[in-house]
Amino acid sequence: MSQLSERIAQFQKMTNDDPDNELGHFRLGQLYMEAEDFEKAIESFNRTLEISPQFSKVYQLLSDCLIKLDRQEEAVSKLTEGWKIADERGDKMPRDAMGDMLKKLNAPVPQVQKKDAYDGPDTGFRCQRPTCMAGRGARQLARPPIPDEIGKRIYREICSECWEEWFKNYSVKVINETRIDLSTEYGQEEYDKYMRSFLGFEEPAGV
Repeated sequence: MSQLSERIAQFQKMTNDDPDNELGHFRLGQLYMEAEDFEKAIESFNRTLEISPQFSKVYQLLSDCLIKLDRQEEAVSKLTEGWKIADERGDKMPRDAMGDMLKKLNAPVPQVQKKDAYDGPDTGFRCQRPTCMAGRGARQLARPPIPDEIGKRIYREICSECWEEWFKNYSVKVINETRIDLSTEYGQEEYDKYMRSFLGFEEPAGV
């Protein structure tokens, strides 16, 4: 079995064990894309959006799969919907990417809207986790939570709410469900992979 097939099997098991794990379905969709199985990737991305309809990046990848299968009309619909969600959330990178995709399909790009769904104070910090719902109210951690480079990246890019969700809830679930042994090098590596996936970080080269 190839490394890609092993990764697909790993995330298939994760989503079977936890059907409401949007990050698991999202990562599975990415792996199916890598394997050029676009039909299955579409299924995974659609399931992701059922769980987390504000996950703007998913609309971009889902539309890319639809385009590769010559389903342009569906792609335009998803891109338009995703563009509006990304604009409302302030997700500039996926919004602009979807705008470029709409232009290539000769479809109209929606107009930028200055919406302010969050009525509290703007903290000035923008969490980069794809499924973060804090928006302008996201708060930065007081310090890096881990004394290494990944800890510094978490401090720069991840809000305190998302880190707390990982550290106090999801990480416990990962340990209990996968039964990984954190005292071993392999167990720590697996734990780190789950953490990166949860936070929306790209995996390191060779993973």
